[in-house]
Amino acid sequence: MQTEPYIQPMQPLEANPILCIVGPTGSGKTHLAMSLAEYAKSLGLRLELISMDSALVYRGLDIGSAKPTKAEQAAVIHHLIDILEPNEVYSAARFAKDAKRLCEEIQSRGNIPVVVGGTMLYWRAWAHGLSALPAANPEIRARLDKEGGTLGWPAMHTKLVQVDPETAARLQPNDSQRVQRALEVFEITGKPMSVLLADSPSEDGREGSAIPAWINLVALEPSDRKRLHQNLEKRFDEMLLAGFLDEVRMLKNNLALHADLPAIRSVGYRQAWEYLNGDIDAEQMRYKALAATRQLGKRQLTWLRAIAGRKTFDPFNPAELKAALDYCKSHLKK
Repeated sequence: MQTEPYIQPMQPLEANPILCIVGPTGSGKTHLAMSLAEYAKSLGLRLELISMDSALVYRGLDIGSAKPTKAEQAAVIHHLIDILEPNEVYSAARFAKDAKRLCEEIQSRGNIPVVVGGTMLYWRAWAHGLSALPAANPEIRARLDKEGGTLGWPAMHTKLVQVDPETAARLQPNDSQRVQRALEVFEITGKPMSVLLADSPSEDGREGSAIPAWINLVALEPSDRKRLHQNLEKRFDEMLLAGFLDEVRMLKNNLALHADLPAIRSVGYRQAWEYLNGDIDAEQMRYKALAATRQLGKRQLTWLRAIAGRKTFDPFNPAELKAALDYCKSHLKK
């Protein structure tokens, strides 16, 4: 059986661990990283930020992804932003390779890499490597595509529940890409994807939940869930005022794009696409987008709370936010 090669986690060039700032969407990761970069500059040091975000890799997904502004990108070097067209596909395995290469390159020129983002599957691939799942099978994939188009992806998700309930539990019924992949893996191997991942020594519940010695993980974890939701609601409304729907209209004008692409299935973009298709009204779009954003944040926090040894700070507590910055500053002085 042809498989994708096992992705080994990297080792740093220097003894100083690589700083990684994580947290749920809307927790202030970019603000903390930019404040740290400004402080480093005052010491004569130069930070380079590596984005760990599955939406920021795509050109044209700016407003709805809360992409760092042009001014922020001009002030500090950012990597893995705007590297693909939205009809292309990025993966956790590719991120692991790119992040490893970039960390080595940044360190080799005397600068400091800082990884920032909330795509936790990317975190696992980078920190612990990926198991050798089977490579895509075009025939099986085409058949599943056809079946999903006929029955609908919620029905395909129900099929996945029967053969791999653990994977199905963490996937949305309409997540065609991931539901298809999980069914494909089961057909090729005869084993659930969850079992194959658990069988990997780097991804089991014991080792996979720890932090490698070469990473210093700082997690921004808001204590007030209600306030986080209010902030996310305010941010989405500001995105709408900033022209988010016009941004999605431009994407829809690109004939190479369709609703099943990973870029278009990003939170917010999927719901705006449905609205512009006439499938839902504006109120439903806003409701569904906010619900999806809250679900994303919940999944991110679930990932984080399973990682032993992380340094946690509440970004809604001014004293803790200052402590987070001070802690990151101390990392630069080592």
